[in-house]
Amino acid sequence: MPFIWGISLVAAMGGLLFGYDFVVIGGAKPFYEKFFLITSENLSGWANSCALIGCLIGAIVSGGLSDRYGRKRLLLLSGFLFTTSSIGTGAADVFSTFVIWRILGGVAIGLASNLSPMYIAEVAPAGIRGKLVAVNQLTIVIGAVLSQVVNWQVAEIVPHRSASSVGVAGKIEVLKSIAQDFATKGAAPEAREMIAADIEDFETRSRDLQRRYPRLDLSDRGAVAESERDADFKNAVNELNDLSKQAEWWEIYASWNGKTGWRWMFGLTAVPSLVFFLLMFFVPESPRWLAKNGKSAMAQGILGRIGGAAYAERAIGEIEATLVDEVEKVDFRELLEPKMRKVLLLGVALAIFQQWCGVNTLINYADTVFTSAGYGISELMFNIVVTGAVNLLFTFIAIFTIDRFGRRILMLLGAAGLSLIYFAIGVCFHYHSHGFHLFALIVSVMACFAFSLGPTVWVVISEIYPNRIRGAAVSVSVFALWFGCFTLVYAFPQLIKFLSVAGTFWIYSAVCLAGFLFIWRKLPETKGKTLEEIEKELVD
Repeated sequence: MPFIWGISLVAAMGGLLFGYDFVVIGGAKPFYEKFFLITSENLSGWANSCALIGCLIGAIVSGGLSDRYGRKRLLLLSGFLFTTSSIGTGAADVFSTFVIWRILGGVAIGLASNLSPMYIAEVAPAGIRGKLVAVNQLTIVIGAVLSQVVNWQVAEIVPHRSASSVGVAGKIEVLKSIAQDFATKGAAPEAREMIAADIEDFETRSRDLQRRYPRLDLSDRGAVAESERDADFKNAVNELNDLSKQAEWWEIYASWNGKTGWRWMFGLTAVPSLVFFLLMFFVPESPRWLAKNGKSAMAQGILGRIGGAAYAERAIGEIEATLVDEVEKVDFRELLEPKMRKVLLLGVALAIFQQWCGVNTLINYADTVFTSAGYGISELMFNIVVTGAVNLLFTFIAIFTIDRFGRRILMLLGAAGLSLIYFAIGVCFHYHSHGFHLFALIVSVMACFAFSLGPTVWVVISEIYPNRIRGAAVSVSVFALWFGCFTLVYAFPQLIKFLSVAGTFWIYSAVCLAGFLFIWRKLPETKGKTLEEIEKELVD
């Protein structure tokens, strides 16, 4: 047991790095966007989603490469890519270099997301296989929480010198003080030119506002109240708010977080990545891969360390018996046969729905969501940690309930719950109702996802496919999942721009309602059934 748990936990570190590297960008986003002067929705979406291109590449090549070179070597490659890409991302000085390193990190995620659970399943005895594979899902969440805590601790508190309580004159002084910071800290020339132009524009616009509205000062509650009655005055207040955000933007740029902190957020990923890479040298190759490649003696030796001589002899016989049907490679065209097409579409639809339900926007765009809810930069870093902790807690609930209550009921509860919560969040944003209740709703989204769609979809897509095509079908489903994630993350800034935050969450509410109806009509319960029983029910 110590041996099997040891090698499984080392392999599961791939899941931990998957979670860490995938989530770390959410906390770094408020700062690296300022450093690279990212102001458009397209560039913001590309910066957040470019790693998912790498995920698609890693997912699509992992099956063929691992069959040819082995699970261990591909996991070693994954650890190497995690290590180098994290250092490269943190050291990037231009946006194009940042994108290249993020894509390479995405390749590592794509490899680990396929190979870590596959390796564990191939070395684990049947009696504890489910528990060990579930540990990989748990390590993904632990990695996500770890990255959120690291981001929170790395980031320095951003002073609210340009908070909304500061009047027009105060905001001008804020921009001037930031310009002075740039002079002493050595900002990039293009940034100095931009802020010089901003200060001139800021002073011109603010003086014009003061001339037209002498009482224009957001610290004056009477002025704010008057803005509700006077449309022109309201427009002036909105313009002042825009100027305030402009000042805050440059303040973050000039801070330690904007210059150096975000680099550490990415770069520290190299520490667990290097540990994973080194430990993988001490992990044996998958006995199933060894047997498939004519190395039965080595495979039997590893199986003996796992379960003893009798277990090894029995297991190697069962493995070699199954290999009789695996002499020929699976033709991907088999997936399009009428009897296979239905189950493939079910798996692909569930994989895409897991992403299009919208939860990953709370990870990749946490700053956008929480600042829209009225929280400052320093507060949102703590809020991100809270959502991660809730995610971890409710993942434990999923592990202990998925075999008791079943996959179907958890997914139905998750889809219905998310639809209702998203609708309520949209209402809060529409009516500008901010506060603890909105924060509680956002955290509830993470909780609802963590005990339902998050882990359950991974379980279902590993169960519903027939034995012969399982490897090919799962790779197609995982590719679809990462494609769904890419489109979700890339599109979010555009949805915010054209539909507002409220409209975007209402879109997610409608998607979750459609997902609920799809699961209700198409997904049978697989709890307590053998893979052969599931195959007969879905295919025959």
